[in-house]
Amino acid sequence: MKTNLKKFGFCMMSAAFILQATSMGASAANGNHSNSSIHEKKIVNVAHRGASGYAPEHTIPAYQMGEQMKGDYIEIDLQMTKDGRLVAMHDEKVDRTTNGTGLVKDLTLAEIKKLDAGTWFNEKYPQLAKEVYKGLKVPTLEEVFKKFGKKANYYIETKSPDVYPGMEEELLQVLEEYKMVDSKGRTKNVLIQSFSKESLMKVHDLNPKLPLVQLFSYKTQATISDEELESIKEYAVGVGPNFSKVDGQYVKMVRNHDLQFHPYTVNERADMKKALEWGATGLFTNYPDVFNEVLSEYKHKDNGNKVTK
Repeated sequence: MKTNLKKFGFCMMSAAFILQATSMGASAANGNHSNSSIHEKKIVNVAHRGASGYAPEHTIPAYQMGEQMKGDYIEIDLQMTKDGRLVAMHDEKVDRTTNGTGLVKDLTLAEIKKLDAGTWFNEKYPQLAKEVYKGLKVPTLEEVFKKFGKKANYYIETKSPDVYPGMEEELLQVLEEYKMVDSKGRTKNVLIQSFSKESLMKVHDLNPKLPLVQLFSYKTQATISDEELESIKEYAVGVGPNFSKVDGQYVKMVRNHDLQFHPYTVNERADMKKALEWGATGLFTNYPDVFNEVLSEYKHKDNGNKVTK
């Protein structure tokens, strides 16, 4: 009897060890991104350049509106000034969204801070114009972090990184300075995206625990291979293509490789519904309030289907 008990105890210990080893192996395999909220099952609502359908893109009011409309992430496109500061702006030139002219890389932060980043919106969209938009300033990444803090989620893009040597290092330094990563380099509220695989690989080399998303811009109907997806999976947690060029098969392939699918920029209700039906795990929209309505309807419909089956 004692011998049998000893054998039983040994077997139990062996099984426990194997389970622990298996668990540790799985943790190690997924350790790079396991602390990212991207792995939650929630479908994410990314406020594209803030709630840019209602306020001047990449300004504090646009980001605030995105939060008020219950967007899950503030999206921040980064450019870098002549003196090496990261600012929130989509274009390499300041011309479209300010009253200035020229390339961001040729202007110091002090020069960019003199520009008006809101009046253009009032002029282009008089039906949405607000007095408070006049004279808005281009925010730095630090200013966005100071304003919204660690409770907010940030979806950050390295824009034109080939134009800005050292952009990735500066980004990671700011993330550390504002404690958006912990002592082990992990984050729960930041995703980094780029069209540049080289930029993402650089970030990955600097900190392999940051969750990354590979962006794509397709000119014709989007296609992607299993080999490409497996390659992406080595450094990223998801892909983000332009929605207008993808179809259900593309989404299915991405999801079959256990990658997140976050298309841009989805502003029409019909397209939002289509993205959800195809299996999107989130999307970028100028209208986070509208997407929340569509998402609520979709979940209600889905729950109803489950009940009737």
